[in-house]
Amino acid sequence: MQHVKRSHLTTVFALALSALFVLPALADEGMWTLDNPPTKQLKEKYGFTPTQEWLDHIRLSSVRFNDGGSGSFISSTGLVLTNHHVALGQLQKISTKEKDYVADGFYAANQSEEVKCADLELNVLMSMENVTAKVLGAVKPGMTEKEAYDARKAAAAQLTKESTEKTGLQSDIVSFYQGSEYWIYRYKKYTDVRLVIAPEQQIAFYGGDPDNFTFPRYDLDFTIFRVYENNKPIKPAHFLKWNSKGAAEGDLVFVSGHPGSTNRLQTMAQLNQQRDVTYPQILKSLRHRVELLKKYAAMGSEQSRRALAQIFGIENSLKALGGEYEGLLDKNLVAKKQAEEKDFRDRVNANPEWQKAYAWAWDSISIASDRARLRSKESSYRGLTGSLGGFALNLVRYSYETKKPNGERLPQYQDANLNSTRFRLLSPAPVYADLDELMLADRLQEALDQLGADDPFVKAVLDRKGPAAVAKELVTGTKLADPAFRKALMEGGEKAIAASADPMIIVARKIAPMGDELRKWTETNVSGIITSASETIGKARFVVYGKSTYPDATFTLRLSYGTMIGYPMNGTKAPALTTMYGLYDRAYSFGNKGDFELPKRFVEGVGKLNLATPFNFVSTCDIIGGNSGSPTINKEGEIIGLIFDGNIESLPGRFLYSEEKNRAVSVHTAAIIECMRKLYDASAVADELEGRSK
Repeated sequence: MQHVKRSHLTTVFALALSALFVLPALADEGMWTLDNPPTKQLKEKYGFTPTQEWLDHIRLSSVRFNDGGSGSFISSTGLVLTNHHVALGQLQKISTKEKDYVADGFYAANQSEEVKCADLELNVLMSMENVTAKVLGAVKPGMTEKEAYDARKAAAAQLTKESTEKTGLQSDIVSFYQGSEYWIYRYKKYTDVRLVIAPEQQIAFYGGDPDNFTFPRYDLDFTIFRVYENNKPIKPAHFLKWNSKGAAEGDLVFVSGHPGSTNRLQTMAQLNQQRDVTYPQILKSLRHRVELLKKYAAMGSEQSRRALAQIFGIENSLKALGGEYEGLLDKNLVAKKQAEEKDFRDRVNANPEWQKAYAWAWDSISIASDRARLRSKESSYRGLTGSLGGFALNLVRYSYETKKPNGERLPQYQDANLNSTRFRLLSPAPVYADLDELMLADRLQEALDQLGADDPFVKAVLDRKGPAAVAKELVTGTKLADPAFRKALMEGGEKAIAASADPMIIVARKIAPMGDELRKWTETNVSGIITSASETIGKARFVVYGKSTYPDATFTLRLSYGTMIGYPMNGTKAPALTTMYGLYDRAYSFGNKGDFELPKRFVEGVGKLNLATPFNFVSTCDIIGGNSGSPTINKEGEIIGLIFDGNIESLPGRFLYSEEKNRAVSVHTAAIIECMRKLYDASAVADELEGRSK
């Protein structure tokens, strides 16, 4: 399940792994920005040239789920398709002990029955503008690396503020090609999103963790929402026409989505730092945390329901990050990375002018990577976990960040992003105090074990008490579970935060300055240096290779292309697609039990189905976490599938793509329609998709 929001930890981790330079793309490789589509490659290999109208249609039909993942408009009545696992967090937020949308599934027979999500924001990319000259022009000769870092940040904040005020659109600054390009991406934002249909998780995540990141697969991993404005369904001008026939083996297909981050072209110094420090540290924490959650889930059915999404996310992260870590330990992969870096540096050093301008950057990044190790434990273990701790730290920072000049604030508190930040802070989603307490106690114990009793953070939070006692005191004493209380603190500003006797706010007031100090140290000693050096390597990249390839993923809209085709696997071959026959064979081969048990409606309704219906299929399209929910599209711009995973061989694809091994796994549109019509009594929405609605 390749999903950007796999967990809070891995989202932060993914963002921290920023790539540093790019080499020419080969084969079906690439996550291409729509201003620089792979036109040459498509024409040469497939004889297809996308028109600007085709590209615009795909862009305006694509949707970003702001809490992680991708989707697409699929009807003129505002229907949006994504994965069940992308929707999982929202499904859990609207579930109760009495009504479990995750386990039982849901279908709204009419629009009046559609259920509004708690805090889901969708974004549609409306326009893009290259502002490289304005951002880089803010850096003046003689500036230190930290001063240059601050100058870029201030320029970016001003540009997004002006753009938002002028257009009314959410405006984000994104950097490409290692800081050699800066763009404003402008999004239309939707926050009234309602659930239309979701299958049971048992069939959406069929095969559970054992089958995760594998193929052949049999997952009905889809959910459909409807977008509203002014209490009415929107009528998007662009949506993807539904095609249930799909593609034939060997056909050209595309994926339009929002890959979160790739790190294929880091310097070896950074790869070594990740291999030696970051991956082992995070994997150790995640293994411990999932075991704790499983013990909590075993306490009862309600505890199991409450912990489900976190367990799902962490297990998914463990498998994904474990595969990436194995890639970094693979001698063949490392040898290829070393050869790529050597080739690039040799080309730079062979030209005296280039050598003088660019060669220093690799050494600077090596120094900065070593410095990052010095405070890696503080970065990892200083912080609060859980909903309540997150609310507290965000509210405290909101109170003083919003008082600063816009260009000096953290990005989430800048004017262009404030509405989204407020939307999240005032979420009406339920908070489970017992689970929050358990996770906070465990996090504080971890901080004590890793940082020691004399660490300033540990002292400030524990105050010579035990982690469990402190967690209980904070969670039972706080009122932050109440959105109205959070709203009052937000509106009251610094005065209200300073006067608050809420124990969670008191702790957040103590530790927020520690986080600020660590961030400033990192900007001076690591980020500022890497940003300047990366920009230099990016410029070298353009000089040596030209703009002939794609930038690393940044949770921005990208277009990938490839072929629907199987691959060699375990001494045999994996097919290009699976069918419903295979679903039932897999179920009964495992006695229809555990992860391989079929939902009741699939057992009782087997006679209604055409078992030859295609279920899941694979392609060589280049994807990574964040692409979950992306539409798989044919040359006519029709949707033929829904990305939900990559195969296990693709996990090192964060660093290196292999057309022979990497496969993107999609749900077939035919399977979705077949099940909606014959098992879920959802012919009305199926008619909407297939254009049969009256």
